[in-house]
Amino acid sequence: MLGEHIGTITGPTSMKAVTAVGGMPTFETTASGLAGTLAGADVTSFATYGATMKADGSFYGECPNAGVVMAADGVATFRATGCGNPTSDGGFIFKGVVYFEAHAASLSSLNGKAVVYDWVVGPDGNATWDLWEWV
Repeated sequence: MLGEHIGTITGPTSMKAVTAVGGMPTFETTASGLAGTLAGADVTSFATYGATMKADGSFYGECPNAGVVMAADGVATFRATGCGNPTSDGGFIFKGVVYFEAHAASLSSLNGKAVVYDWVVGPDGNATWDLWEWV
């Protein structure tokens, strides 16, 4: 069950094609300097993730411990997985689960919790990451 909405982080992304997996296209996306709030703290986020197209046209993506969230009092790292689809306007929508390892006191409430998300990238490359506690 979805719990409390715990954050929204927004900003630019860039995508490039990388080596295909099983003949299917694979893309790497970098999200640098996204800004917003998480667990009540102002944060900046950086991440790189890969997504591979499946036979039905959907995508499976992973951020394998390649994400960082910076708050005024320290950092958190994260790993995430998700499934998504391209949108009719040229963007993407992914939904998935993210796990944080927070060293910043302001983000420590994220430790030991599964957090679900919507990752929406517009055709212009700007993304919005909405996060909810999974209870």
